[in-house]
Amino acid sequence: MRRPAAILCLLALLAGTIAAPALAQQRPGRAAPAAKEAAKDAAKEAPKESNASTDIPAPYDRDLMRMSEIIGALAFLRGLCAAPDAADWPARMKTLIESEGVTPARRDRLAGAYNRGYRGYALTYRVCTPAAHEAAARYVAEGDRLSHALAGRFGG
Repeated sequence: MRRPAAILCLLALLAGTIAAPALAQQRPGRAAPAAKEAAKDAAKEAPKESNASTDIPAPYDRDLMRMSEIIGALAFLRGLCAAPDAADWPARMKTLIESEGVTPARRDRLAGAYNRGYRGYALTYRVCTPAAHEAAARYVAEGDRLSHALAGRFGG
């Protein structure tokens, strides 16, 4: 299931984590001196604005945090049940954090959601049971629905 990484990268682009040029470059010698000074001042302030805008939650943050919890629960449950894809879940979370964790606070929120999902099952399950298989299957289905909804709504 390689779709989540592509969706997350697309969502990262939509969230503005990939910097876009703040000002259009003018040809040299064409701008008036006052316009050049204004462009310099705006260019100096652009990094400050981009840092401030990354702290604003994206419209899909709630769903993304839920996806992180699901990945955490699946990382534990699939590992507990020795599923062939057990190692994929922590790697998917790493991909999500790399593409969406643009600030330390955002990375912490994503990691916290993952840890909540992981610990929620680590506290109650010691061996793989039919209930653990059922929970994992439900999380896979929910994660699939959520990733499709995110892609449909925010990813095109």
